[in-house]
Amino acid sequence: MGERQVFRGYCLLLPDPVVADLNELPPPARAQFLGDMALVGDALLACTGAIRVNYAMLGNLEPALHAHLFPRHAAEPAATRSAHPWAMDWSLAPGYGEESFGELKRRIAAEIASRS
Repeated sequence: MGERQVFRGYCLLLPDPVVADLNELPPPARAQFLGDMALVGDALLACTGAIRVNYAMLGNLEPALHAHLFPRHAAEPAATRSAHPWAMDWSLAPGYGEESFGELKRRIAAEIASRS
């Protein structure tokens, strides 16, 4: 789960072991990472009621492969519904905490496990 929940359910996916970018992974590990990314997206759709998931892999500031997964909802304010996630004011987003987001994290984990 992301440190700041700019969208409820925002997650990060990291490979093990960490590599600088997707192209450093051998083809089977590359396919596994991308498949895992889609699997987490499926779980987010099932657990958050999102209408879509935005996926982002940039690595410009943090040169370690990671994917951002942003569940997007129909109920988002019209002014930000089509906005890029980094256009949001992240300082206003609630921080991740077990008391606020732990149950959602457990549901997402269970959903991933049921699809694996």
